[in-house]
Parts: sequence; structure tokens; C-alpha cells
Amino acid sequence: MQPGRTGPPTASSLAASVRFTFRCPVRWDDMDAFGHVNNVTFLTYMQEARTGMLFAGEAAEHIPDLIKGVVVARHEIDYRRPLEWRPDPIEVDVWAAQVKSSSFVLRYEIRDQLANVVLAEALTVLVPFDLDAGRPRRVSPSERDFLSRYLEP
Repeated sequence: MQPGRTGPPTASSLAASVRFTFRCPVRWDDMDAFGHVNNVTFLTYMQEARTGMLFAGEAAEHIPDLIKGVVVARHEIDYRRPLEWRPDPIEVDVWAAQVKSSSFVLRYEIRDQLANVVLAEALTVLVPFDLDAGRPRRVSPSERDFLSRYLEP
């Protein structure tokens, strides 16, 4: 994570599951020539939220092997509204949508909480990876337990 770029993460309860909420500042250099945040920057916002969820705080204690190796297999983004620069951070909710034996899916809702609008909805397919062996590995029981806390259909 880049210093000064990310805000403190929070968790918000939703029914029986929990979403990880990440407050992300919008930087001036996130803008493109058309006067709005560049579409590729949304991947950076997703990465920052995902790293906060999977590699910091409780995650570092409960699923340390995931920090040692996980790769992105797929991204999908549906853009709903343009985002222009603003001094207030946006919010990125992250939750687990599916946990399989050797991969898991995280979903995202990127929103302008001040205007109460969704800017984008996205997903990432992640695969635990054994860097020493140079190949994918299975999701461990501790990783499954951790991700299950954020599991939402």
C-alpha cells in the first residue's frame, strides 16, 4: 500500500455476514484527460481494499500463508458512474462471494457514500500460490474459516 493513499479500514455488519469497508482517498493524479478517474485506477482501489482485508490486522495473524503467495486469476468490473476528483474518500466494500478448494472470489462495491451512489461493482478470482514450488495450492482450512466470515451470496 502506498503511504498516505489509504484510510483506516472498518467492518460493517450485513445480516449474517460482514463486509470489509476500506476508505480510499481520490488523488489528483488518478484523473485522466477526460476529467474523471481513469478506469484502470479502479483496479488500484480494489487492490488496496483487498490488501487491507487479506494482509493486514487479523488476517496477518490468522492466514499468514496467504500473504506468502496469492495470484489474481481474473478481474471483472462494471462501471456504473464516473468519479471526479473530490477531497473526500470513497468507500470500497469487499466480501467473499465464493470459496472453492483452490480459489476464491471477492466481490467489491465501490461507492460515493456522500451521494449514496454506486460507482462500480467488481469481482476478483484469486488463487493461493506456493511461490517455492511455483504452482497453485489449495485453500487452507484457516483461510477458508477467515474468508467464511466475509461470505455473502
